[in-house]
Amino acid sequence: MTKLNIYLVRHGQTYYNIYNKLQGWSNSPLTEKGKQDAKLAGQKVKDIQFAAAFCSDLPRAIETCQTILDLNEQASVKAPTAISPFLREQFYGVFEGTEMGQAWYLSGAPHGCKSFKDIVTKYSIGQAKDWMKEADPFHDAENNFEYWQRLDQGIDLIRHAGLPDGTNVLWVSHGNTVLSLVERFGEGKYDITERPKNGSLSKLVLTDDDLKFEYYDH
Repeated sequence: MTKLNIYLVRHGQTYYNIYNKLQGWSNSPLTEKGKQDAKLAGQKVKDIQFAAAFCSDLPRAIETCQTILDLNEQASVKAPTAISPFLREQFYGVFEGTEMGQAWYLSGAPHGCKSFKDIVTKYSIGQAKDWMKEADPFHDAENNFEYWQRLDQGIDLIRHAGLPDGTNVLWVSHGNTVLSLVERFGEGKYDITERPKNGSLSKLVLTDDDLKFEYYDH
């Protein structure tokens, strides 16, 4: 059985992060702090020998990933190995660019929940996804099934990359995606009501049939 050591980083701060807006498949540039977030993450892993690096095809993830690799003193890879839409953040449909509090209120209020924290505490992140699609008049937002159908392909992209057992892999991701991974694979050990900070570094172990958190930095 092949085991891969995954170093999972959330991208650096963006302008939409400052404005508390859902970003999803949209993009806003990294702020100066966001660029520093990427550098700080890079410093944490500068001595880890990465054999591969994966990120979504959204510019905020690509820039963060490249910054980390530029600072790495051991990596045999100097650019992302794969930049894939399978690894994108959740798609929020009509709520792309909407202030988070408003978006989650419109999604949860019909079900008695007024915030993302309410939904997740009483139900789950998966339920939040389903209710957002329901609240989207175009129904373009990804529900839980659609989200995982896509992201599982991204995980398989890493799993089947032909990397040797024990390889260290960098994966630059997004806030809601990190939380979704924690909910599914964190075995109930971690708080999923708050988003991980920009530039946070977590570690997972990916095998042929499982994905587990060694630690979660939020």
